[in-house]
Amino acid sequence: MAKIKSAYFCQSCGYESAKWLGKCPSCNQWNTFVEEIIQKPSAAVPEWKGPGGTSRVAKPSAIHEIAYTEESRLATPDHEFNRVLGGGIVPGSLVLIGGEPGIGKSTLMLQLALNLKGKKILYVSGEESEQQIKMRAERLSQAEPAKDGTGVFILTETSTQNIFKQIEILEPDLIIIDSIQTLHSAHIDSTPGSVSQVRECAAELMRFAKETATPVFLIGHITKDGSIAGPKILEHMVDTVLQFEGDRHHVYRILRAVKNRFGSASELGIYEMQGVGLREVSNPSEILLSQRDEELTGITISAMLEGVRPMLIETQALVSASAYGTPQRSATGFDTKRMNMLLAVLEKRCGFRLSAKDVFLNIAGGLRVEDPAVDLGIIVAIISSHEDISVSSKICFAAEVGLSGEIRAVNRIEHRIAEAQKLGFEQIYISKYNQKGIDPTRYTIEIKTSSKIEDVFASLFG
Repeated sequence: MAKIKSAYFCQSCGYESAKWLGKCPSCNQWNTFVEEIIQKPSAAVPEWKGPGGTSRVAKPSAIHEIAYTEESRLATPDHEFNRVLGGGIVPGSLVLIGGEPGIGKSTLMLQLALNLKGKKILYVSGEESEQQIKMRAERLSQAEPAKDGTGVFILTETSTQNIFKQIEILEPDLIIIDSIQTLHSAHIDSTPGSVSQVRECAAELMRFAKETATPVFLIGHITKDGSIAGPKILEHMVDTVLQFEGDRHHVYRILRAVKNRFGSASELGIYEMQGVGLREVSNPSEILLSQRDEELTGITISAMLEGVRPMLIETQALVSASAYGTPQRSATGFDTKRMNMLLAVLEKRCGFRLSAKDVFLNIAGGLRVEDPAVDLGIIVAIISSHEDISVSSKICFAAEVGLSGEIRAVNRIEHRIAEAQKLGFEQIYISKYNQKGIDPTRYTIEIKTSSKIEDVFASLFG
């Protein structure tokens, strides 16, 4: 009888060791190593048939002899989901979706399955019963059941061997696994959710997806610091990693692409959580801009980009005298270190005494902004609050600020200007170095260019 092999795995980061260690060399955590059996010789590996009904034999091919055809993506009724994936679902792709507990991952995937007409979809759940999934489906959809054998099929199972048996019988067009941490394989003799089990189950599903050209969606748990639970290799194995973000106490959810082999990794989709499910938000600028009856100080509008999508967001700043010895610096939705850099530019280059002031910054709508084009809007909001002078709500900003106080150009400025014009803004401030190639006669919005932030302050505040 062959000897059973075992190894020690760190339950925090997935580091593998031949012996037990008190401290993990990778993540420096203590007492996280657990012994797991990594091979059972009695387990058999299933053989899958390709789309033509025959097993594919791997052999090397010259790259110039490989016939390339454009992938026919499966377009879903959810346009936000299509955008994040890069245009639709690619056959044979393996997609991992992670997010906070209760954020709506299962709701998003079940809603997607119910809205895909003419397809046979297998929804595998290891966390809920059939009755619980049926209750959610009744809330999400009132559609008539399919008569041609298509539709959504529910399977409550955690063994991958049993799941693959049902897949052979049903032959679905798409598979959803909820969740990968609940599955266990007979190849590995350890508990579900362990490092080796997650890795083995994902490997089996990846092999099935690639050999049969069937797309597979995996719902994954996350750790307390927000990263995908399980070994890091799980994110390397899959084709696409999506992050479902948002605050459970707010109605808006953000689906963000972290990794995508078939499209841009910087796209995002916005949803609104309602009683009957998730609603697509086709124009996010409308929800990110608050409707105000009067002009308020410390509020400006900035034109940003998420992937190829232009959006206008509201930046709010509050500057007040410090009541304690050390002034406070707080930023929500923006990098605090970059905010401190902008404050240093204002103090050094423009003479504003902000070192003894408390500065609070907030990006409205719960977004996390990394686009440097919001720099100009942020410093104008800070000075507006500092001087107690309001900025017109019909003015927006799109420029980066350098350390010497210069206003730097940003990319895709035409898309930002067009978005501001579409939403009814009257003026947009951009860098002087961005005006090359821009025809002002094409736009009804007034384009104001500057090279230094002092010129912008003189124009706005006098």
